[in-house]
Amino acid sequence: MKAVVYKGPYKMEVEQVEEPEIQEETDAIVKITSTSISGSDLRAYRGKTSVKPETILGHEAVGIVDSIGTAVQSIKEDDRVSIPANIACGFCFNCVRGYPNACLTTIKERAGAVYGCADFGQYQGCQTEYIRVPFADFNCLKLPGVPNDQWEDDFLLLSDAFPTGFYANELVQVQAGSTVAIFGAGTVGLMAAYCAILKGASEVYVIDNIEERLNKAKEIGAVPIDFSKQDPVEQIRNWRKSNVALQAAQRQDDFRMNGVMSAIDAVGYEAKDDRNPLNQNPNQIIENLIRVVNPTGKIGIVGFYSIFPQEDVDVKIKKK
Repeated sequence: MKAVVYKGPYKMEVEQVEEPEIQEETDAIVKITSTSISGSDLRAYRGKTSVKPETILGHEAVGIVDSIGTAVQSIKEDDRVSIPANIACGFCFNCVRGYPNACLTTIKERAGAVYGCADFGQYQGCQTEYIRVPFADFNCLKLPGVPNDQWEDDFLLLSDAFPTGFYANELVQVQAGSTVAIFGAGTVGLMAAYCAILKGASEVYVIDNIEERLNKAKEIGAVPIDFSKQDPVEQIRNWRKSNVALQAAQRQDDFRMNGVMSAIDAVGYEAKDDRNPLNQNPNQIIENLIRVVNPTGKIGIVGFYSIFPQEDVDVKIKKK
């Protein structure tokens, strides 16, 4: 079968690789019908992770069950399924408490596993024709319809981007009337904004510096904030100060609440510096979250942060 294989920084190749086989009775083999490129894949492509050469990347996919192990009960061959990015057992201490992202069964070194992702186990990724799905009863979510129908693209979002955006809203307790600032207008950031609007947030600000992304944020009902034009936190505060109804409803001491009650990081450590977007500033979004959230507000982080020193990665790239 064919797969997209990582060869080193800025080098990917489509190669013939061995088809996966059922290794445990709880496994399933799924034929991929749609997959996508995540920001995590791009970090690997740029050499910004510890992913090893010959790794198949990708952790977002929809497909058709090709075969199952003898212990699999909830799905059968030819079922259409979504494959969530996180690999989990469904029965460990963290899984039963609702934290499958920190599964204790899937790998020994740490909590949590992801397909084709550095430091999250040695599971091959989804940018291929077939993939082995462990603990298939928990990790294959049955879907209606047939491949490439009107739901295909929507279902692909269910494997990672949409639930991540929704979970970000859960972290910061968005509800009707909430004020929300979302840093990053990539797929996850836009999904977070969309979910905030669905939840009834009264004000949703999306911060980025790419015009097309900001236009999409405006299209779904959010207020676009271009951080390259002015301090994004000050832009949000000024926007709220210009809201006549809001200011009229505030008491004398409420000026300290001109930030937002919920702030989300949908960028991570590859954040651009607000003052010089050509440079990266790993702490930029964290600093902005702290500045923009009101006293008693909530901060949620779904952006990716490295678990090893960034200077080690930079040295690796230079050696290449």
